[in-house]
Amino acid sequence: MTDTTPAAAPRATTFTAYSPATGKPIAEHPVNGPEEVSRAVARGRAVQAGWAALPASRRREHLLRWKRTLATELDAVARTIAEETGKPAGDAALEVVLTLEHLGWAARNAGRVLRRRKVGTGLFTVHQRASLVHRPLGVVGVIGPWNYPLYTPMGSIGYALAAGNAVVFKPSELTPGTGVLPAELFDAAVPGHAGLLTTVTGAASTGDALARSGVDKLAFTGSPGTARKVMAVCAGTLTPFLAECGGKDAVIVTADADLEAAADAIVWGALSNAGQTCAGVERVYAVREIHAELCARVVERAGALRPGDGADAAYGPMTLPEQVAVVERHVTGAVAAGARALLGGPGSVRAPYVAPVVLTGVPEDAAAMTEETFGPVVAINPVADVDEAVERANASRYALGAAVFCRSGRAGAAIAARLRAGAVSVNSVLGFAAVPALPFGGSQDSGFGRIHGEEGLRAFTSVQSVTVQRFTPPIALTSFRVPAATRERAVRLARALHRRR
Repeated sequence: MTDTTPAAAPRATTFTAYSPATGKPIAEHPVNGPEEVSRAVARGRAVQAGWAALPASRRREHLLRWKRTLATELDAVARTIAEETGKPAGDAALEVVLTLEHLGWAARNAGRVLRRRKVGTGLFTVHQRASLVHRPLGVVGVIGPWNYPLYTPMGSIGYALAAGNAVVFKPSELTPGTGVLPAELFDAAVPGHAGLLTTVTGAASTGDALARSGVDKLAFTGSPGTARKVMAVCAGTLTPFLAECGGKDAVIVTADADLEAAADAIVWGALSNAGQTCAGVERVYAVREIHAELCARVVERAGALRPGDGADAAYGPMTLPEQVAVVERHVTGAVAAGARALLGGPGSVRAPYVAPVVLTGVPEDAAAMTEETFGPVVAINPVADVDEAVERANASRYALGAAVFCRSGRAGAAIAARLRAGAVSVNSVLGFAAVPALPFGGSQDSGFGRIHGEEGLRAFTSVQSVTVQRFTPPIALTSFRVPAATRERAVRLARALHRRR
């Protein structure tokens, strides 16, 4: 009998990265499957033991040497970022600079933040000396995005390394070269710990393999839908999971705000990187009395910008080809639902580029107000007062970033305290992104957990509580040899003390 079962198609061993601006191929990269990913994790685990055993000061020296190497190779790294994402060279260079800032902060502060810390004891534990220790997890897996392919994943990579871990990094299949470079430069800068940072390349199957590989924590950046799938895989082995899943960030503009500064910041926040920024500006709520003037100023500034791949272009193409259709759907749907296009409109979408679009009067239930557009589109809706602006800003299922423009910084901070967003800038946009000491992250569909800052360092450690008995206590309550009468006297004493306090 002849077997007519069709043979399984052979697994692709390589994939091609393409320029989003020209569609031309850039380079071939391997498709790393479960075997390669497992080897990378095993190698990292073997190297990590020696890395964790180093004094914090030695890890600091090594990481700062890597930082200096990245700075020396800034032009090459920025060129790779620009080539793979399509963003202007200047924006790519700025991304590298911000990355260096965060890496330097993590390297210099890990020893202070994670050192052994003594804690106080209570009345019945005065005989104990108590402390807590932050220990490295082991091997951390990182799945990175394509919009900021160096800066964003380094918020996990750099901090995890500084905390004493090894890292296996899976970059987006759109930006594999940007993921490969940092690992190569680390091995060159710190050859004695080569393999501590390893990059594996491929698409979703490679990310799935990393989630199943036995890493001690997985840090993910991407869409909420993909995060749920990856998290489900991690749940099978109780692998800790950190997720940053985008935003629908709002800006509130009060009646006494500096409209010139607000308009300038809104345009940059909405259009830089072609709007492909998780904490970029997508919604604006301006009090009614200044709404028209703010719209006019935003339209004037945005209308002077254009996308392209030339030196004079304000921003580049949409990096993810499928995102063009999302932007078109949001703009078309908003206009069909009654919104006015103050600048651009459905015709602004000319793949792979999208010209600036400014909308107003967008219904709050429209996709352009509820879903992440991730394109150069901003909706500016009028509100009666700040209370309504806060209510609308908080109505989103995303809670990542936000901004407030207000004449008084103190009043702006008070408004910020009413917002659910994980990070808020007053009288600027994305101000928090350039401050390494500030943690970054959101809640609900924006994910959970924090990167950056002290919280970002601690996120890649496990906490061990330690007590050391200094002397034998007069009343040993953790012994069966304690007489009942003694235990009862201790209880009476404790009750009396707590009644008075």
